Order: sequence, then structure tokens, then C-alpha cells
Amino acid sequence: MNMISPEAVANSKRAWLKILARYKKPDRRRSAVELAITLIPFATLWALSSVAYAHGHWWGLILILPAAGFLVRIFMIQHDCGHGSFFANRTADDWIGRGLGILTLTPYDCWRRAHATHHASAGNLDERGTGDIRTLTVAEYRQMSWRGRLAYRLYRHPLVMFGLGPIWLFIFEQRLPVGMMRGGLTPWVSSMATNVAIAVAAAALVWFVGLEAFLVVHLPIVVLAGSAGIWLFYVQHQFEETEWAKDSEWEFQHAALHGSSYYDLPPVLNWFTGNIGVHHVHHLSAKVPCYRLQEVLRDYPELREIGRVTLLESLRCVKLALWDENRSKLVSFREARMTA
Repeated sequence: MNMISPEAVANSKRAWLKILARYKKPDRRRSAVELAITLIPFATLWALSSVAYAHGHWWGLILILPAAGFLVRIFMIQHDCGHGSFFANRTADDWIGRGLGILTLTPYDCWRRAHATHHASAGNLDERGTGDIRTLTVAEYRQMSWRGRLAYRLYRHPLVMFGLGPIWLFIFEQRLPVGMMRGGLTPWVSSMATNVAIAVAAAALVWFVGLEAFLVVHLPIVVLAGSAGIWLFYVQHQFEETEWAKDSEWEFQHAALHGSSYYDLPPVLNWFTGNIGVHHVHHLSAKVPCYRLQEVLRDYPELREIGRVTLLESLRCVKLALWDENRSKLVSFREARMTA
């Protein structure tokens, strides 16, 4: 039974923090089950696909698709661990997160630090640049040289953002603590330890299935999962109704509710993505475990109407590339040119 009426909620964004506090506690038994039903199918699909390929059965490569889906889900569990919400035990969450980082090719402690910055500044125009997708204002873009504009347009092109981007990010960039070179010992230890663990795991798998089978199976899984992950992150903040503000006007609760989308996905995709589409709720309270986010929507259906983006509607988000401060909205390059 709801303790706070919808009317009271509508009049106070801060009321959501009190409401969501009731959903923060994870069911540790369920968390363990969620981890098991993600890791075991991933390992099984990977093994079946690689063995099938090694024995000349190309049909086995079709299993790469669901395996990539499970790798996305592994990353989402790692994401919950980074927020300390999966088991609500800092030691357990951190070490599980570090272990999963070997599979996702993501140094856990580096990622956790950058992602915490993202949560603390999402939607703040004066705090862009860490843990987010680079986004310029129309004015900033117009002040750039032609080379700068070309570089930015290439960066925002879908083939780069969702094609080359995941390859660069997960396979190359994350091998070093980029952006944290002077952040002390932790980023270096996280990056190098993850690299060593990845190398050991890769060597063991190559020994079992052979180098060719390993590359043919594992690289597509990583690239597909990485593309899906970047797409999700993109739609969660680069959507038509998003709201950004200068630091003097930025307010956490408002930015969380209206600067993050509710990506309304089909149930099967919600499961594979760890319900991360319920992103406005996640930004309001990052301590809510992923498997309880749908529970929040069930109890408070009014949240379904805030920042809702359907799967079809999300395809239109690709064209959005610049923040128009005069109109307070994301616009395409074409729209920016028309208002010059």
C-alpha cells in the first residue's frame, strides 16, 4: 500500500527519494540467483559456439547473438556492484564487480569512479566530460574550426559511435586509466590487474579452443555487447525531451527525473539489459537493485509517463547531436544550421 499519495508526489520531486528508499534493500538470495542465471548461460553459449566452430560447424556462430545479450547483462550486474546495490555489501560487490570486469573488459575501479562522477553531474552543462558522451552546445560547435567540427561530426556519426566506438573503448582505451593518469595508484592497479587477468583468461581459452575459434567467437560477442551498451547509454541521456542546465540552475532530483529517459523496452530486452531502461528511477536512487526497478514502476505507474521513449522512437535519437541553449533542447546538425 502506498504511503504517499500521487498528488503529494506530483508536488514534490524530493518525495521520490523517500519513496525509493523502501526499494533499496536487495534480496541477497535473489542477487545470487540473478548472477548464476547470467554467468552460466553465457559460459555455456560461449563454449558451445567455440566448440562448434572448432569442429567446422558454422551454425554454432548463431549462438554469438544470445551470448552477447548475456554479456550485456553481466555488465549491468557489474554496474549494480559499482553502486553497491547488488548485494549491499561493499566487499562482495567490489570483488564480484572486479571479476565481472574481466569478462566485460572493463577495469572496475576506474569505471566506478568515472560513473560516480556521471551520476553526480548528469544534465549539468558545466560539468560535462567525465563518464558521459561528449556533447557540445550549438554555440560551442559554431566557435570551432572546420577541423574541430569535422572531428565532432565524425565522433557523433552512428557508424563511429556504435560501430568503431565500442571496439576502441572496450578493446583499446580501457587498457589504460584514460582520464585518471594522475588519480593515484588505484586506477593503475585496476587497469593493469584487469589486463593481466584478461590475458590469463584469454590464454587459457585459446589453449582449449584454439586462437582462431577464440577470436571468431569472442570478438563479435564483445563488439555486439559493447554496441548495445553504448546505445543504451546514449538513449538514456540523448533523447528529445531531456533537460540540461547550467550549474547555477542544476538540481539533482530534477536532473535525474527529467534528464534521464524511461526507455520502454519489451520484457525480454528489459531482462537482458537489467532494467537499465528505467533510468530516471535509477538516477534518482542508484541503490535500488536492477531487479527492483520494474517493481517501482508497477507501484508508481505515473513514472511511466516521464521521459518515456519507445524502441521505435529511440531510433530518432541518433540525429540529436547538439544542445541548443536558446531552445533548451537537443537538436540535429541540420536544425542547428537552419537557426544560424
